[in-house]
Amino acid sequence: MSNGIRDKVAIIGMGCSKFGERWDASPEDLVNEAFEEAINDAGIKKNDIDAAWFGVFYEEQNVGKSAYPLSQYLRLPNIPVTRVENLCATGTEALRGAVYAVAAGACDIALAMGCEKLKDTGFSGLPERTKGTFEDLYQPNFTPPGAFAQLGASYAHKHGIDMTDLKRAMAHVSWKSHENGFKNPKAHLRKKLTMEEIISSPVIAYPLGVLDCCGVSDGASCAIVAKPEIAKSLVGDNFVTVKSLQLSPSNGVEMGHGSWDGAHTLTTKKAAENAYKEAGISDPLNDISLTEVHDCFSITELVLMEDLGLSKKGHGPKDILDGKFDANGLIPCQIDGGLKCFGHPIGASGLRMNYEIYLQLLGRAKDRQLKNVKFGLAHNLGGIPNRNVAAISILGMNS
Repeated sequence: MSNGIRDKVAIIGMGCSKFGERWDASPEDLVNEAFEEAINDAGIKKNDIDAAWFGVFYEEQNVGKSAYPLSQYLRLPNIPVTRVENLCATGTEALRGAVYAVAAGACDIALAMGCEKLKDTGFSGLPERTKGTFEDLYQPNFTPPGAFAQLGASYAHKHGIDMTDLKRAMAHVSWKSHENGFKNPKAHLRKKLTMEEIISSPVIAYPLGVLDCCGVSDGASCAIVAKPEIAKSLVGDNFVTVKSLQLSPSNGVEMGHGSWDGAHTLTTKKAAENAYKEAGISDPLNDISLTEVHDCFSITELVLMEDLGLSKKGHGPKDILDGKFDANGLIPCQIDGGLKCFGHPIGASGLRMNYEIYLQLLGRAKDRQLKNVKFGLAHNLGGIPNRNVAAISILGMNS
């Protein structure tokens, strides 16, 4: 592995719209809401941007195909704009395109934008028409809750954990997100829940209840990235840099034979190993100050804590119930409410995660602000446990 991109790219501005059922706003409104915050934060002009990447997953349901909607929404000066999609890692993929362009010297300043406008469809979940001609034949009946419920059952079996105990740990994951989301004015869901309400919620796919599942949202988020010398000219030495950006897709091993136990996400483990190496982190338990992970379901967050090396194998439930990942814990997770409560507009989610870490590093998170933030890790998992793409970014201050 090469030395990678550590400290070769600075983030000079970020923005995020309010997430939710945004009946009041079009995709264009959401994109502009996020962009205005980001460009004002960066202190640059629109004409300073050399190229842009636009993350949208369900294009037919909201902005349409191609990249020109972003160019049109922002009246960009005919610069190159590329639309990207990589399941739930779409937002991080947009960031990766912009970051790599700056790191390679192809751009001085680049924009990454993610947007999704899903609530207009009337779906409470993912409004998927087709997975592709052959995909529909290959896996015609799976649902995301069903696939991740299997992750929970496999995890409990592998580690000999009673399902009642696992359900309580899963409920704590959701409870924590609701506690944190309540403090976030941009969050979709701002309502505290009790553990009992979560545990007793109607079953969707055992062991998942409805309150173990995140919904989908309308929203947009973006980042403006630049060469470090440009960041220094704008703000001096106090700016955020990208320490690592890694992506790992499944290659068929999980579905091909029995070497995968069904109780972890193989891609997350691989992406984490590469991300820590690229960032120069040898002890993530001590170096990572907070995480934003892909809590599409409560069991996912629990398993990811182990796959990221932040809990020992089989110890995730105990660590969660002990408060290790609470707002006042050792490594707070989902301090902004996560997918569960901040919301999950698919194309924007990865950028939203990095937005929270960016705010925390700069001390701008207000009521959510943590102390002594060193590195923050954002993680996406697009797909299902046996076939997915994992994306990890690590941010820190300039060094």
